[in-house]
Amino acid sequence: MDKNLLGLGITHYPGLSIQGNLSRRIKICTSDPALPEHLRSIDNWPEPMQRQWGTDDGKSHSDEHRQAMIDGFRMARRALDEFHPDFCVIWGDDQFENYREDCVPAFSVLAYDAAEFQPWLHNQRGVNSWNEPKDKSFTIRGHRSGGKHLASSLLNEGFDIAYSYKPLHIGLGHAFVNSVLYLDWDRRGFPYPLVPFTVNAYGRHLTGTQGIPPTPSKGRGLLELEEDPPGPQPWRCFQIGAATARAFAGSQWKVALIASSSWSHSFLTAKHGRMYPDVESDKRYFEALRAGEWETWRDTTLTQAEDRGHHELLNWFCLAGAMAELKRKPDKAVFLESWITNSDKVFAVFSPPLR
Repeated sequence: MDKNLLGLGITHYPGLSIQGNLSRRIKICTSDPALPEHLRSIDNWPEPMQRQWGTDDGKSHSDEHRQAMIDGFRMARRALDEFHPDFCVIWGDDQFENYREDCVPAFSVLAYDAAEFQPWLHNQRGVNSWNEPKDKSFTIRGHRSGGKHLASSLLNEGFDIAYSYKPLHIGLGHAFVNSVLYLDWDRRGFPYPLVPFTVNAYGRHLTGTQGIPPTPSKGRGLLELEEDPPGPQPWRCFQIGAATARAFAGSQWKVALIASSSWSHSFLTAKHGRMYPDVESDKRYFEALRAGEWETWRDTTLTQAEDRGHHELLNWFCLAGAMAELKRKPDKAVFLESWITNSDKVFAVFSPPLR
């Protein structure tokens, strides 16, 4: 019954969409007065971080890391095309895009008919990776009936899920826009309808950060603000993912279940001065994912996740729950270690059984 489900794990790392050195944040941190003093000296950085920074301000690592991500997306796209789903469900975080002061659900199924976006129109970060014109427009088809089926199934199982037929504010969030742009890296077109599944990954600091990655100084300022209520617990994301797999396992559709995010984020890892991610924790979770040891994922608390900069990994907790429900391990999994580009990235393919 689960042959109609494909699992994929990707990233929506914003830096990949722009040309240039992906390690620019390091110099922002070293010039920030709130950075812990010992981190201003390269000699005090973790040894792998020193190697990646090298003698060229991280450019060589940046170039290699960029190509490795492109290769990961091509791998994911091949799996997607071979499976040829009727639509894709993508778990992605909402960073103060449609989750704002007027409504912040823990989760929301976006049962849109379609979404149009112009990703470069207001871009001020640099030249996009495809040299596309600033006014270039993209349209993604939605799958309202699939989204309604998912929301109905979750509600019938007792999950108090929110749903929407249209955006509340700025349109489709960057987690979904970037996912599609990157899965279509070679610009052959993206023919698959999309059911975005938003997660309130930023929780306590959603309105404090307002979608802007905190520098060390801004991170210190967050301590002075009254926190928002927390995001969902990782184990709840795990349960939501399992219920999503059940919703589609016996359905009429072929569905790709996709988690989109980088793993530990430097700007969310306060214990490292918001300068580098929790690479060791990422490695532990990756090995658990590769081995199908889903207890490691299911038994994680939100406090643990936040300490590790794993806020956005909540999207992958949903995928982990789905794959645990289907009793799958990844047949392909790649870990891209990066101390200086804000985050580690992981790509994974969970193919359906052949028989």
